Amino acid sequence: MELPPIVLAGRAVLRKPAAPVPPEEIGTRQLKHLISTMVSVMRKAPGVGLAAPQIGVSRQIIVLEDSDELMSRLTPGQRAERGRVPFPLKVIINPTLKVLAPPPPGAAGAGRATFFEGCLSVPGYMALVERDLSVEVSGVDEEGKEVRWEATGWPARILQHEVDHLRGTLYVDRMIARSFCSNEEAPALLGQSVAEVRAALGA
Repeated sequence: MELPPIVLAGRAVLRKPAAPVPPEEIGTRQLKHLISTMVSVMRKAPGVGLAAPQIGVSRQIIVLEDSDELMSRLTPGQRAERGRVPFPLKVIINPTLKVLAPPPPGAAGAGRATFFEGCLSVPGYMALVERDLSVEVSGVDEEGKEVRWEATGWPARILQHEVDHLRGTLYVDRMIARSFCSNEEAPALLGQSVAEVRAALGA
């Protein structure tokens, strides 16, 4: 099966709110085929998430998956710092995202976190983006079964990134602008703390 290309920044479909999937379409062969295509495109890229607008379909569907293989270049310390853990494939239709109330000031995991983020629709670049540490998403899967997921750390970041796509928002709208860099320059920055990167780039 020939896979569709990933839509790149500049296409209007990435900048318009995606339409909800009507209840009568959920569970149909056509919708399952679309979801299967999305999963294949995400894995081929490879990426950890994909929204339907990224293959030119303005529907509220996201797929997400992370594995040890995809994070193999990170040290154990970097994984822990980011809260990056593997999770199996998740399909969420018509997702609703809410930020979970942060713990009291000073508690572990409170608030928000800033890390480098990239996007398959903005290839070759990355930038620092601040995201909430804990979120809850609800929706349904490809069979119409209820999905509810409380995510923290990197899975929460992926969720926020993909739900943003359904709102017509790209990470470049949220990035710390002076941290925007090419992937060729990124390795030198990724070995530094966020504070060091911000100081070096005047961000």
